[in-house]
Amino acid sequence: MSDDGGVDPVTLEVTRNACIAVCEEMNANLIRTGYSPNIKERRDCSCALFDADAEMISQAENMPVHLGSMPFSVAAAVDRFPPETLDPGDGVVLNDPFYGGAHLPDLTLVTPVFHDGDIVAFAANRAHHADIGGARAGSVAADSTEIYQEGLRLPPVKLFEAGTPNEAVFDLIEANVRTPAERRGDLRAQEAANETGRRRFTELVEKYGADRLTAGLEEIKDYSERRMRAEIEALPDGTYEFADVLDDDGLGNEDLPIRATVTIDGDEVTVDYSGTADQTDGPVNAVFAVTASATYYAVRCITDPDIPPNHGCYRPVTIEAPEASIVNPDPPAAVVGGNLETSQRVTDVVLGAFAKAVPDRVPAAGQGTMNNVTFGGRDPRTDEAYAFYETQGGGFGGQAGKDGMDGVHVHMSNTMNTPAEVLQTAYPLAVTRYELRGDTGGAGEFRGGLGLRRDIQVRDHEANFSLLADRHESRPYGLAGGSPGTSGSAYRIDPDGEAKQLPAKSIHELVPGTTVSIRTPGGGGFGDPADRDREAIERDVRLGKVSRATARDVYGVDIDADGGTDGES
Repeated sequence: MSDDGGVDPVTLEVTRNACIAVCEEMNANLIRTGYSPNIKERRDCSCALFDADAEMISQAENMPVHLGSMPFSVAAAVDRFPPETLDPGDGVVLNDPFYGGAHLPDLTLVTPVFHDGDIVAFAANRAHHADIGGARAGSVAADSTEIYQEGLRLPPVKLFEAGTPNEAVFDLIEANVRTPAERRGDLRAQEAANETGRRRFTELVEKYGADRLTAGLEEIKDYSERRMRAEIEALPDGTYEFADVLDDDGLGNEDLPIRATVTIDGDEVTVDYSGTADQTDGPVNAVFAVTASATYYAVRCITDPDIPPNHGCYRPVTIEAPEASIVNPDPPAAVVGGNLETSQRVTDVVLGAFAKAVPDRVPAAGQGTMNNVTFGGRDPRTDEAYAFYETQGGGFGGQAGKDGMDGVHVHMSNTMNTPAEVLQTAYPLAVTRYELRGDTGGAGEFRGGLGLRRDIQVRDHEANFSLLADRHESRPYGLAGGSPGTSGSAYRIDPDGEAKQLPAKSIHELVPGTTVSIRTPGGGGFGDPADRDREAIERDVRLGKVSRATARDVYGVDIDADGGTDGES
């Protein structure tokens, strides 16, 4: 402690980094012990620590869409089970989007940490389960119209009691999913992760003492708040607006606007979504926790991403989202795609608004979609049901001084891909083509990143397939004179070779030998294409990222077949 009774800077930094290390170890344990490729390989999971007041104090560097919304889940768990109703070894699970969750496949497990009979913290993690029941395998149905079709809905309930599994709840979950053994395995991995958090945080309490550590946690939050307020205060005061659209909801409702009005006033910022579309029939409604998560992420991006992400850094941010809108729907709205697709567009519009205030800090739009694909059926090798889910990477937007990254998961998604070898081992599917899509990044002084093409073939069985994507009509915007990225598309290629373009949100029954080809959007460009460096253009052509025709027609540079340049730009 410092002389004035506060926490000295050295202890603050040691404590802060120790809490981050706990979260990272939790996440490593979750990935290592998970059963499904979605957790082990794609790492579609996140871990965080919360103090005794259920306020977030640290997190691992995982999924932005998880981490900004997880505080709502922990608050819901504590609301349902106040501290006096919890015992050591308890674990509360939930996924209800209208009670702290995001969408049904994301199951959050909250575990109290006790010391000398009192709760001193909560360990929490969220994992995307590859199936949680519902009308479609994978529980990411592009045709759902209400949440009841999307899977098993769990309000906060004790999954573990005094360290013992609540078999009644496990039985309930397993009876409602297509892959019960995998679900149990992933839930036990979530328990193992929280046990790691409980054990490591207890070691911190024993090392520093409960009172000293509690004071340190408060100072960590206050420290983040001070840094965030200082960053916001350095931004130009004013009101900035931006709007973009979701292509559709999959049920005929098109060009759904999302509008953000960002007001910077001193050391506080308000983001108002008035003017956004009313909640819609299809599954693209984003519950408030998801909208808040995307908003917090965007604010962190344009201030200082190194500010420790916790409850304190969100205090200066106010969010106003109209009720019964696609950014704050009323139940029983279908919401599975709100977490996946609408969160991306919320990010796009908030960053677009900030670009008017601090243009050099904001990248052009990334691909703006997670390109969700799910396959389901019976694996002919085992005659057991399977459910495969993954998202696809695309182009990141160009920014001042830097081209956008190619073929990556952008913004609210921070997962990896499913390696082809793992996919083909775990499922009766085959990856037949996987490559970057040349000429898909928006032109600019700094080029947008390229989208991907990934072809997946159904082997030796009939399967159902769901696609939930966006940016097949609209294009990721460019900034500062940059061009928009190329939109995405998807095709079904029948065994006879005939190809048919698929709607971005659609359900299909596939016969053996059918291939689904997903082609993801490129990112927007940044800056005037006329200002692009000639050597960068030559390099792009040499690597196949830009065609010679584009180099000539868009950038004004003629490049011969050997990669050299002819004439002047």
